[in-house]
Amino acid sequence: MTDDAPVLDGVHHLKLPVSDLGRSRAWYESRLGYRVTTEFTEHGEVMGLAMTHPSGGPMLALRLDPERAAAAAGFDYFSIGVPTKEAIEALAERLTGFGDSHAGVHFATIGWILPETHDPDGHEIRFYTTQHHTGVEDPEIRRVDDAEATAARRERAGP
Repeated sequence: MTDDAPVLDGVHHLKLPVSDLGRSRAWYESRLGYRVTTEFTEHGEVMGLAMTHPSGGPMLALRLDPERAAAAAGFDYFSIGVPTKEAIEALAERLTGFGDSHAGVHFATIGWILPETHDPDGHEIRFYTTQHHTGVEDPEIRRVDDAEATAARRERAGP
């Protein structure tokens, strides 16, 4: 560990390639409450959007790039933080109400996870609680050999 690490301040924004800006904009607005703050145009055509979230979600940028959107489909590049187990359960219910499939809320390595939600381009959007059931301050490196099996075993064992 080093004491001369630079000062950082969280994630500035997430950027995703999309095949249809209007469709993706509508999905992120309706499902997650994002709103557009900036349109980026090139030669008179909107090629990208910057979006903010009213309740603490990370800033999000969408870039029209169908080829990269297709190549990125299915991978979970990031997890969006949700403050509590109750809030992530409410989000799961909201997504279900829109007819979006997901894997439900599960006990995970340090908190609770809502995996297998996909945006219109098939990007897997995961949600993970910032509320932890396990301490993260331990200086020892934690080794998890089978994350899903380990979490299921710990959840069955209880607190």
